[in-house]
Amino acid sequence: MQISIDTSVLIGLLDRADLWHSAATALQSALIVREAEVVLFDCVLAEAVSTLARRVHEKRRTTDLDAILHSLQTQYPLEAVAWLFPDVPRLYSAIIDLVRRSQGELNFNDALIALACRERAIPYLASFDRDFDQVDWLIRVAQPDDLL
Repeated sequence: MQISIDTSVLIGLLDRADLWHSAATALQSALIVREAEVVLFDCVLAEAVSTLARRVHEKRRTTDLDAILHSLQTQYPLEAVAWLFPDVPRLYSAIIDLVRRSQGELNFNDALIALACRERAIPYLASFDRDFDQVDWLIRVAQPDDLL
């Protein structure tokens, strides 16, 4: 089973103070049991690092940043990341079209993730973001029971 993870799940896994931490860790445990191949896209990595850096700074939790980033690099080393940014020029029109068709419900990164999953035949996306439910070719997984 191949599954990509969205920013909401990645942040939940990395930040114990995140609202989705418990749900993300339960989902991760279920994926381990299923021996799922987890695919992390570079745009998810970039969005998660940016969001986490802003959050820890704004909440004056900067002492947590080193541990969060260390955990990220340990769990997802450079060679484990699927690099999509070089594909953006080729996919640009399709990304904009998908954002347009969703009436803005999907943002640029979401559309890129959805298209990358389709191109790589990855049917599942671990995400707490219901916006992905409208993407015909994706099955959103938000909890362990969704894997059945």
